[in-house]
Amino acid sequence: MDASTYDAWYHTLRGGWIGEVEYRLLHWLLALSSGESLLDVGCGTGYFTRRFARDGLAVTGIDPSAEMLAFAMTHAVANERYLFGDARALPFGDRSFDLCISVTALCFIQEQSLALREILHVTRRRFAIGLLNRASLLYFQKGRKGGQGAYRGAHWHTVAEARRLFAPLSVAGLALRTAVFLPSGTKLGRFCERCLPAQLPWGAFLVAAGDVAR
Repeated sequence: MDASTYDAWYHTLRGGWIGEVEYRLLHWLLALSSGESLLDVGCGTGYFTRRFARDGLAVTGIDPSAEMLAFAMTHAVANERYLFGDARALPFGDRSFDLCISVTALCFIQEQSLALREILHVTRRRFAIGLLNRASLLYFQKGRKGGQGAYRGAHWHTVAEARRLFAPLSVAGLALRTAVFLPSGTKLGRFCERCLPAQLPWGAFLVAAGDVAR
């Protein structure tokens, strides 16, 4: 899928709603303060990078796709910067950023533990890692048999698997929350999103958030 087509999905009724729900969950879990620095690992076309840049953060997006980065650079909104790089070998020093996010990028990386260690290495305060939840309606719609469309080849995590990923790492106060319970974007889906708590393990968007322990 080319970059413009990928990013255009966020401007559809359904895609815009899902993007907003995911952004709100990340924002809440990060407990961010204006002026902090944030790294977006696997930023793609920069949808979430732009959202957090508008919040007054000093934001950097990094991605291994030159096409995605070119799109992101031409659509920058608040002086955020974009760099070419790999989550498994981040080109930053220890504690370079106050915050770090990664939105479903790890679902397409085989060496997930290595990428997580890199993320924690460059993060000073707090992280929020978005994953695809296997125990969700979206998985049964889009994730089975290798996945469809943008989900092709993605790994879908269970809550237990997410916990195991972080168990050997230096993190404190790990919280697992989900969102996007009915991924249709219809009135029913929006109603369920307002009523169902993020503590339930069945939302399509599974976020692991916590503090970096030093």
